[in-house]
Amino acid sequence: MDKLKKFDLMAKIARELEDVRNSQQAVLEKIGKIEVDNIELGDKTIESKIPDIYQRTADNSDAIKEILDSFQQKTEEFGEKNNVEKLREQEEINKLK
Repeated sequence: MDKLKKFDLMAKIARELEDVRNSQQAVLEKIGKIEVDNIELGDKTIESKIPDIYQRTADNSDAIKEILDSFQQKTEEFGEKNNVEKLREQEEINKLK
């Protein structure tokens, strides 16, 4: 795989990880709302299960964030090391020929 394609794939994975992280945050918000709404309702099953579900989801969200941060750093370093901007410019020049 050439360097530009590798960088583009790395950037795509970083975007997908960001999307997963955002989805996890939305799930956490929804679980929190269910927990709050259940205070009034008082359903025992929700009361007993939701805190554990929330915690596992929060742990997963933290793990995804950790992976995302590390992978974004690797992607940036790869881009700088391999002068991706210059490679893109050369690719555009080659297309015009």
